[in-house]
Amino acid sequence: MASLKELKGRINSVKSTQKITKAKQMVAAAKLRKAQAAAEAARPYAERLGKVMASLASKVSGEGAPKLFAGTGKDQRHLLVVANSDKGLAGAFNSNIVRAALAKAAELKAEGKEVDFYLVGRKGRAPIRRAHPQNIARMFDTTDVREPGYEEAERIVAELMEMYDAGKFDVAHLFYSKFKSALTQEPTRLQIIPVPAPETATASQAAVEYEPDEEEILAELLPRYLKTQVFGALLENQASEQGASMTAMDNATRNAGELINKLTIQYNRSRQAAITTELIEIIAGAEAL
Repeated sequence: MASLKELKGRINSVKSTQKITKAKQMVAAAKLRKAQAAAEAARPYAERLGKVMASLASKVSGEGAPKLFAGTGKDQRHLLVVANSDKGLAGAFNSNIVRAALAKAAELKAEGKEVDFYLVGRKGRAPIRRAHPQNIARMFDTTDVREPGYEEAERIVAELMEMYDAGKFDVAHLFYSKFKSALTQEPTRLQIIPVPAPETATASQAAVEYEPDEEEILAELLPRYLKTQVFGALLENQASEQGASMTAMDNATRNAGELINKLTIQYNRSRQAAITTELIEIIAGAEAL
């Protein structure tokens, strides 16, 4: 059985941990409001741009379609773009994204496809590098920025397009966590290259004339659309990370409180037993006299 000094030390240690988790929870809650507002504000623009893409895509086909839309004509080589964070203490936020990416990689390899990884953020690197040490195409570092934003999205898309033009992959999939609520974050996979024809691609009933032609406009919009998708994924990740962190720290704070109560009860029982033992010894000594 632990001594009174050891129990008191453990209680003080858990109390210190509880203070840290409580502070982390409050910081995550404050950041969550800002991150959630940014993610929700970006969705209408992405949806509207998707409708414009759908309208253009319904009028473009054949040899006139840009490569980013038509693809290479093959789907043998796949690039999995895995967007993670650089910080921990966020529950299963990072591991869920990595698990989804690894499951997709296993599925593609079972079909005889070649798979490479483009890793964004530091936390998802270790498990993927352990599982696929020879298939890491590139790693994008975000440790020097406070919060990845549109500038980072532009740099990521520029590198992806450079790799695509060099013929290093045929299809690219983006993995990130879509924010639902502070308690729910959904690991999401999105094909970004070639840009799939949007599901809302229906022919417009109105007569619309484009100037310049649809192919030229689509070629100009496709890189912007890619940047919007990646930027939206980074915003969704930030909101999801703060929500997961707030939930995880709240659970940790409550668990620490329960542990403190258990240790306090154990400490009081041990202290009472020690006092009782001392009293018995004093009484026995007095009777011996």
